[in-house]
Amino acid sequence: MTIIHKRNVHMIKNVFVRITLTILLLLSISSFVFSQNADSLKVANTFNTTITVTNKGISSIPNLTLGKPAAIIVMTMGGKLKFEPEFRFALEGKPWMFIFWGRYDFLNNDKSLIKLRANPTVIFKTLSVTNNNVTTDIQRATRTLTADLTTTFHLTRKFAMGGYYMYVYGIEKDIVKNTHYIALRTSLSNLMISKEIYMGFNPAVYYLKMDKNHGFYSNATLTFAKKNFPLSVAALVNKTIHTEIPVGENFLWNLSLIYTINKKYIKQK
Repeated sequence: MTIIHKRNVHMIKNVFVRITLTILLLLSISSFVFSQNADSLKVANTFNTTITVTNKGISSIPNLTLGKPAAIIVMTMGGKLKFEPEFRFALEGKPWMFIFWGRYDFLNNDKSLIKLRANPTVIFKTLSVTNNNVTTDIQRATRTLTADLTTTFHLTRKFAMGGYYMYVYGIEKDIVKNTHYIALRTSLSNLMISKEIYMGFNPAVYYLKMDKNHGFYSNATLTFAKKNFPLSVAALVNKTIHTEIPVGENFLWNLSLIYTINKKYIKQK
C-alpha cells in the first residue's frame, strides 16, 4: 500500500508540473499575441506603498511562516523595470524578512501580465542559546537568492488565470539549498457587493519541493475594499493537501488590514 501510494503521489506530481508549465507557456504566447497594440507601448512609472498589519505572518513558503502578529511594508517604484523592496517585521519589533526584488515587466496591460523578478533575501529567526546555564535569545540571519516568473491572462474583465514559478537557492550550508514552487492561480476581482464596496477572491493550488521533500497545497485570499479608499481587509487560508515537508500546522489562516498608496507619473519628453 505504501509503494502504491508513493507511486500515485509521484505520478500526480509529474502531471501537475507538466500541466502548470504548459499553461505558463500557453499564457505567455497568448499574452504576446493579444497584446500587440499601441496601448501596450504606453508604460507609466509608479510609486506604490502597501502597509499590511496581520495577526499571523504567513509566508508563501509555509515553513517560513512567522506565526504571530506582523507588519509588512512593500514599495514599488519604476516603469517596465521596477525595484520592489519588502520589509517584514514581527509587531514586537524583531525583523522577519528583508526582500529586495528587482522586477521587469515584459507585458503589463488590461489583457495580460508577464513579469520576471529576482532578489536577494535575508531571513531572520530567533534561536535560544544556553551558555553557563543561562538561556538567551539571539537572532540568526540566513540568505537566499530567488527568481520567479508570473503570467496572468485576463479572460474577462473580472476573471483571470495564470501560472507562477519560483526558485530559491539557500546560500548557507545548513539550510535548504534548492526550493521549487509552482502554482496555478485564478482571480475574481471587482465583484460589487454594493455601490461602494467590492471584493476579490484569489484561489490557487501549488506544488512545493524543498531539496528531496515535496508537497501539494492550496490557498485562497478573500479581500474587501471600498472605492477610492486606501484601507482594505483580507483573509487568507492555506491548506496542506499532501506533504513530506515539516511545516507545523496543516491549516494556516490570517486576517490583514492593508493600507495602500498608489501614485503614477509619466516622464515628459
